[in-house]
Amino acid sequence: MEFRQLKVPGAWEITPKQLGDPRGVFLEWFKASSFAETVGVPLDLQQANCSVSAAGVLRGIHFADVPPGQAKYVTCAKGAVLDVAVDLRVGSPTFGVWDTVLLDDVDRRAIYLPEGLGHAFLSLEDDSTVLYLCSTGYAPGREHGINPLDPAIGIDWPTTGRNGLALAPILSDKDLAAPSLAEAAAQGLLPTLASVEAYLAGRPA
Repeated sequence: MEFRQLKVPGAWEITPKQLGDPRGVFLEWFKASSFAETVGVPLDLQQANCSVSAAGVLRGIHFADVPPGQAKYVTCAKGAVLDVAVDLRVGSPTFGVWDTVLLDDVDRRAIYLPEGLGHAFLSLEDDSTVLYLCSTGYAPGREHGINPLDPAIGIDWPTTGRNGLALAPILSDKDLAAPSLAEAAAQGLLPTLASVEAYLAGRPA
């Protein structure tokens, strides 16, 4: 596996080594020892999710209260998505900064997002299948969102899919009604860098 740190501190792109022969392909898309050695923390797996999205579906920006937050290790088993990590940690030098990783069924990369970051992705073709390993289970009362089209964040979402056809963003009613980054900050919804660091410092290794 090759690890590349993204512009958002704590977020990583992971590119697996693929072993192919006439039968197909084999790869390790997650390996606990390599992950912990590189990232510096283990991934405590508590829930695994799968979503299937039509071309143009835009999910996010989602995040959870810290503590405990929710770290995610995400890959795309079929199709292609542009995956985005956003620094939502108030007090972080890179607050509001975002970075992207193309997740698809060609390079079969993954992205790791630690607690305190926002996560979103845009499906680039029909039936794009995304798999998530999560450090905590889903808890509606502590889950939040920010509108992924917020111009203050300015994510450069693609307008064409992998097949070259035009994409029109398709958002859930919940994501469409989500607050902007400034509104979420004013409402006290965002995690702070201090709370994230304190939680990670006290978490068992």
